[in-house]
Amino acid sequence: MEIVLNALLTITSPAFDSNGVIPREYTCDGENFSPELRIGNLPNETKSLAIIMDDPDAPYGTYVHWVVWNIPKTEVIEKNTILGAVGKNSKHETRYYGPCPPPGNTHHYHFKVYALDTELDLGFNTDKEDLLWEMDKHILGAGELVGLYRKPE
Repeated sequence: MEIVLNALLTITSPAFDSNGVIPREYTCDGENFSPELRIGNLPNETKSLAIIMDDPDAPYGTYVHWVVWNIPKTEVIEKNTILGAVGKNSKHETRYYGPCPPPGNTHHYHFKVYALDTELDLGFNTDKEDLLWEMDKHILGAGELVGLYRKPE
């Protein structure tokens, strides 16, 4: 699905730099905390935010780690805090599941944040594809932060 953007959001984290290494506490090898995310350039019309975190380097196709929507408009999502509705990740769980690549491989983890012009009425079984479909006509802007992680050997 191609998404046309009206605004490019800036997504940063005090936990790691863009294309930098994600610290262990945010992974399956640590506490599995979601990292703090800072969002800049939010359009004034933003009513809610959505997040999709995935790993396109996974051996059997893109692995989804986190799906969240209906986050109230904010410029900071605190560490280990979920402010919205949480959908299913690739483990079929409704939670953040941190980076957890096979040993020996560095993977890229994409934290994609979307500014929406509405709140979405979605069920708890919502997954990444359902969310993308439902928010398609409501995206005011988007941005992403990419972090790297390699499992200790």
